[in-house]
Amino acid sequence: MGAVTAAPPLEPLVAVDVEAIELVTVPLRIVRPLHTAGTGPAEGATQAESSVREVLLVHVRAREAEGWAECVAEASPTYAPEFTEGAHAVLRRHLIPRAWAGPTGDALALGSHLDTVRGHPMARAALELAVLDAQLRAADRSLASWLGATGAPVAAGAALGLHGAVDDLLADAEAALQAGAVRLRVKVAPGRAAERLLALRAHVGHDALLQADANGSFTLHDPAHLDELRRLDRVGLTCLEQPLASDDLLGHARLADVLSTPICLDEPLTSLAAIEAAVHLGACEVVCLKPARVGGWIAARQVHDRCVELGVPMWVGGMLETGVGRAANLAVAGLPGATWPADLDPRPRYEADLAPVPTPVDGLVGLPTGPGTGAAPDPARLSDADVVPVPA
Repeated sequence: MGAVTAAPPLEPLVAVDVEAIELVTVPLRIVRPLHTAGTGPAEGATQAESSVREVLLVHVRAREAEGWAECVAEASPTYAPEFTEGAHAVLRRHLIPRAWAGPTGDALALGSHLDTVRGHPMARAALELAVLDAQLRAADRSLASWLGATGAPVAAGAALGLHGAVDDLLADAEAALQAGAVRLRVKVAPGRAAERLLALRAHVGHDALLQADANGSFTLHDPAHLDELRRLDRVGLTCLEQPLASDDLLGHARLADVLSTPICLDEPLTSLAAIEAAVHLGACEVVCLKPARVGGWIAARQVHDRCVELGVPMWVGGMLETGVGRAANLAVAGLPGATWPADLDPRPRYEADLAPVPTPVDGLVGLPTGPGTGAAPDPARLSDADVVPVPA
């Protein structure tokens, strides 16, 4: 990872006078579903998948400015325990009432009040960020600069889903590279993962950055799985992400001793403590940091700082964020310790996004420089949104 200069301490911001908090749900049509080991399609099988995502936003109206944040919880609890309807409920019934009772307009001071709700990091992250976005807009400061980003553009990575045929995978990879991605993160599952990744490596050459993401679909108890993981080790991957179940830290540590490819963890990294435990066990050699999964952008900055201290490489992962959520992730990806390409697929995910998605230039995406996260939903895209005010 090399020598990395630590980011400066977070500066206190002037609190804003919050007048209203709303939960805004808007349906967006997906044009490129991302199939994973948990969602299919399996070899020789078909699976219906919804083409619409109900995007949940938190909207803070303050006297000085407005703030927006996206909750990245998915429709069903398959990737994480959180899901959209549950996040809406916990925000409405538990988190927002605590915000009204606490220092409502100060994100840094609000944390201890929100901590009294256990779990639900994605819902909590959205509320905290919406307040922080309003504060930063009132102060005419960008989230990236406040967090301590260097200002340098960020290398763009793309995620490729499971494909039934190798030719489809190669076409998806080519489209991502042509759009400006410099790193390909490929979803894999037991079966023909090694064969397909070797074919992809032959297609893109050895200068391309490849990662494999198994979403916990392998097990060390199956000799065929271990054999396939050994064959994946010959692909020349920058890392192998989440090969085993999320709670199998000891298994990941054993696998790290067997493979030369660094093991990257994703799903179990839900807090700074969880990350420290995984690293010290030898189960995690690369950190996939998702700000919403660790409870917010303030917590993500703490994770970044600790990874720098530990000398652990890290990169910023994404889910199915709109342009609103991706702008916030980009601020973390610009921190000095986030040295690997981030999930910033330049191809459109939605037929009509809430906010523009930046286009890479020579594989690099510039950081938002506008106040707050640098992105807010287009009012025209909210015409059919469901808006629920949560009164004090």
